[in-house]
Amino acid sequence: MEKFKVSGPTRLTGEIHLDGAKNACLPIFCASLLSSEELTVSNVPRLGDVQTLLALLRNLGVEIEVDFESKTCVLNGRGLNSNLVSYELVKTMRASILTLGPLLARLGEVRVSLPGGCAIGQRPVDQYIKGLEKMGAEITLREGYIIAKASKLKGARIVTDLVTVTGTENLMMAACLAEGHTVIENAAREPEIVDLARCLISMGAKIQGEGTDIIRVEGVSQLHAASHRVIPDRIEAGTFICAIAACGGNLFVRSFDKKIMGLTYEKLQSCGGEFLEVNGGLKVNFAKRPKAVSCQTAPFPGFATDMQAQLMAVNAVSDGVALIDESIFENRFMHVSEMQRMGADIKVKGRTAVVQGKKCLSAAKLMATDLRASAGLVLAALVADGESIVDRIYHLDRGYVNMDKKLAQLGADVLRIKG
Repeated sequence: MEKFKVSGPTRLTGEIHLDGAKNACLPIFCASLLSSEELTVSNVPRLGDVQTLLALLRNLGVEIEVDFESKTCVLNGRGLNSNLVSYELVKTMRASILTLGPLLARLGEVRVSLPGGCAIGQRPVDQYIKGLEKMGAEITLREGYIIAKASKLKGARIVTDLVTVTGTENLMMAACLAEGHTVIENAAREPEIVDLARCLISMGAKIQGEGTDIIRVEGVSQLHAASHRVIPDRIEAGTFICAIAACGGNLFVRSFDKKIMGLTYEKLQSCGGEFLEVNGGLKVNFAKRPKAVSCQTAPFPGFATDMQAQLMAVNAVSDGVALIDESIFENRFMHVSEMQRMGADIKVKGRTAVVQGKKCLSAAKLMATDLRASAGLVLAALVADGESIVDRIYHLDRGYVNMDKKLAQLGADVLRIKG
């Protein structure tokens, strides 16, 4: 099992080029299930989750040609020959649930294993099920599988009980081939949903309202060939900005787009430092210790829950006291105990963490529990005094392309080691 060996503290200087957003790429790949023609996707990141989903789609009969050097993937669903998404293919990645809606719309019947992924609390699929039932599907849960049948999905008015990103994506894809008009209310507004909608529209779907809380879809009989470029990864952008805030230094973020950051960008600016938007990217400079910044995670455009651990690492070495309220997931403070072992002054009560900033942290052996916790621990290790070991970085590789190499290019002492 691979680990990161991180020696700190380190001041960082240089530039990074953002990769494509994993959370946009995965649903767009699943959109290929809706068509029997080619979908060409560019700006595809070489990530564990991306390769896992491609293997899953191949198993269903989707023809795939991928070139990670050119960051291009061509998918063709004409050979789709299976409606079974088995546990063996699903157990490591929650995003596999995104096959449910498009497979049901295309084939009329589907068996999808309940998903796995990060151990950060319950993420119920009941919203997807209720929505598809509204569209006429008959759904049962049996032996760990969602079994859905519908001779033809019908347009419907769907009001979700809570904001769900994968639920919105699933229902929007299913509605593209449904008969009639579908309205999804209380829809998620994330940039990745907008990106998926734009891809579907380029394939011939009729969608309005993406990026708002009401999405309208007029079903069509079929979708056609299209090309689409995946948006930059806003979480990668935020993670590297946090690295500069914690460690100090200068960073140029290429392909940066403030519009897809929401309140997350404003919170990062509140850490202090200088932020200058220029053509083609963002310049960030932190010459002093960061300011403490409180936040409450929320659906977009609020502060992203996927940035909570990284901001906590910044607050751990900040000048001041911050309150971090995790309102999305009930079990997303598992990185706290590891940061405390580094000397971080963090107290947790329920879903709120109180972080008292310290001038420095101490190196330690650390164990990651999920993707974004991994990133937070790496940032804490960068600013800690001494040599830290971050174990279980396979979590990290699910969502960051060559994070160790990108940090090393900025001057960080980070090595990927075996053992």
